[in-house]
Amino acid sequence: MPVQKVNDSSDLDAKVPSHLQRTSITSLTMTSEPSHRCVKATVVHKGPVISCAQKDGIEMLRAEIKEEDPLQRTAEHTSINVIFFGTLAKDFSQSARQGDVVLLADFTIKKSPSFLRDKLHPCQLEMDGKDDFVYAKYTYVPLNDLKPRTVVNVYGVVTFFKQPFPSKGSDYCSTLKITDQSDVKVGCNIFSKKLEDHPILFRVGDIIRLHRFKTDVFRDSMSLLNTFGWSTVTFDGTTDSPVVPRTSSKSFHFGESDIRTVQELRQWAANQSWISNDLKVSLSMVKPGMYFDLTCQLLAKAVMDSRCILLKVWDGTKCQHPLLNVAVASDALEGESTVVKDRMNLTANVLVYDNHLEVARELKPGTFLQFYNLHALLQRAPDQQPDQSEHLSFHLHGGTSYGRGLRSLPAESPALQSLKSVLEKHVDLDEYDEVNDGTLLEIWYTPPEAVVLPNDEETDAEADTGPSYTVRTCEHNTRRLTLARVKRSTPPLSCHVRARVKKYKPQQLYQCLKLFCSNCKTMEDVPDDSAVAKVFRESAKDSQPCDEQWAATSSASSREPGRTISMHISRDMVGESTHMQLIFIEGTTLDEICVLSRDYKNLVPVRSVNSRMTLMDLTAPFLFSGDKRYYGCKQCSLNTFQNPVFTGVETWDEQAVAQALGVQLMQYRLLIQFELEDQTDTLEALLWENTERFFHVSAVDASGSQDLQDKIQTIMDTIQPPDSSLEERPWLDLCLSVYSVKDDDRNKVCYQITNTEIKEE
Repeated sequence: MPVQKVNDSSDLDAKVPSHLQRTSITSLTMTSEPSHRCVKATVVHKGPVISCAQKDGIEMLRAEIKEEDPLQRTAEHTSINVIFFGTLAKDFSQSARQGDVVLLADFTIKKSPSFLRDKLHPCQLEMDGKDDFVYAKYTYVPLNDLKPRTVVNVYGVVTFFKQPFPSKGSDYCSTLKITDQSDVKVGCNIFSKKLEDHPILFRVGDIIRLHRFKTDVFRDSMSLLNTFGWSTVTFDGTTDSPVVPRTSSKSFHFGESDIRTVQELRQWAANQSWISNDLKVSLSMVKPGMYFDLTCQLLAKAVMDSRCILLKVWDGTKCQHPLLNVAVASDALEGESTVVKDRMNLTANVLVYDNHLEVARELKPGTFLQFYNLHALLQRAPDQQPDQSEHLSFHLHGGTSYGRGLRSLPAESPALQSLKSVLEKHVDLDEYDEVNDGTLLEIWYTPPEAVVLPNDEETDAEADTGPSYTVRTCEHNTRRLTLARVKRSTPPLSCHVRARVKKYKPQQLYQCLKLFCSNCKTMEDVPDDSAVAKVFRESAKDSQPCDEQWAATSSASSREPGRTISMHISRDMVGESTHMQLIFIEGTTLDEICVLSRDYKNLVPVRSVNSRMTLMDLTAPFLFSGDKRYYGCKQCSLNTFQNPVFTGVETWDEQAVAQALGVQLMQYRLLIQFELEDQTDTLEALLWENTERFFHVSAVDASGSQDLQDKIQTIMDTIQPPDSSLEERPWLDLCLSVYSVKDDDRNKVCYQITNTEIKEE
């Protein structure tokens, strides 16, 4: 009989046939008569489906279940192994997960061959699927009852969230915080390669259901991380709206108990002070300097350059300040003309940057949108005089701080009811939305990649001759500007310049290699070998080998008396190729693990604390892979290392290892600051996001290759030859991005080299 799922505890108990008597795990013995008994317990571990040699290769699966009866918390043997055979093994693997409550009946009781090792129960249960039946129930844990290092199912009200963003690896990451009636707030991180697998959240107050998430403590607070077999379902948080699940999954369980839970959370959240609409405003309420959330409709869009997309939106209300009009050529605009709405101050021109471009590219005119953390700024057009009033512009800056992002809203969303009614009042505007020559004269035609005036073009006397050592890879069709003109321009702006390198820093090029956390935006130097070696020495002192049930261990004596080197591997990986294994190594020095990493692809250095395995201080790499070392962020890593899950991974690369260990992988980056100079001025520009393309070198490859580091040094010596004058240095044709950032509540103009590469021979 296949495994069947139910949603409610009463449904689970109702499945027990009348002739069966429920019994506790602690009371089971070899002499117990199992034919009229059933047990109810929680799945705490589930192994993979393997072939059983003793039964002619039939498939089998071992699981551990634990009784959660509060009256038996001090009793022994509350956990027991269950062995499933045949089709039942495969069905249990697909249907049941850690944290599920199961009801088992018609099992066979056998002596446990692993009792002396695992100390669980002298007996084990065996089920072959012929007459047995298994029912599994999802159990939901209140947030104030979460315990570290367990796999749980929870419900919660969303108090904060970020839309999915690239994690600089192969995954997208979603970050959110949830709470429930216990008033405990819990953070949650979700990693998945597929964007559609992430939770569909529209606003604070939405309800979310999380299945199979691992708990751990981070910065003295409980946190959740998705683990193997995870899933999410979300619901609108509005009290009177229908309880309609939002998920991309084609099969999920949803019953009356779920509806009751959602409705109870809605009622509770509606009376909480943190549910506020203060951030969600209309255009008529916007003031300069505000950060706000905006619900609107997309009228038209245009790609300005590789770093910026213009979205022309409206919400039917009129802004109290004159709006900056960023118009584009008619053949570059996708969507309807907005001229009449522009004249009436109804159209907001939103400039979208960096990591939000992927979402913006997929949007279609007519779509309803939700912006999060949109910034309103006063700004002058290039043709405005200093004494003229500034206009209000809107920027969705790069990054995900404060939940910054955008997403489309389904047309049937309850959040759009009021917006639609306002837009319907302006339906007659479309009849007069026509463009003529007089109208075009009123439009400021200055897309960011071409914010130039006729007198910006360089004169013959200023023109620089001679070959360039670089080549631009952008598709901008814009004039070249002098550095003096660039410094007078108003961001955002993309332009072309020709200049020489006056100087650069850091002068010691090994210092340009940085570690960058895409989550918290921390950037730090790569630790030197002396600091890393010290961590290894401290971890090896008085180290006793770990004792983990999930690991097979081998040990050897080191050259130093009293120091033992231990290698641990998950029992699920035993027999696999060394290139497929994830090996945990304990008690080594830095030099020793570097030697071992030549033969083993994935080595994780660990230490023993009270005989339990844990990661070393993240000053040291958490992974050695050949010549490469990978580091984790101390602030963002959850270190969910105890009770790790190693099944379901096809290839162990640095992203997969980091996710399994609860480590936030830090990315290698190259950072150089140039001081550029031409005949008119000097300007400091960063080489950051474009560095790898500029040098034709990968930062992570350069971290472990002296040849690639020498290549970068050779290029820099060509750009700025030692002991050379400025006139002797080569010209560089560069694409320059001009943008502003917040620095101590003031806008600071920054310059970055983009879309430029060194000419290769």
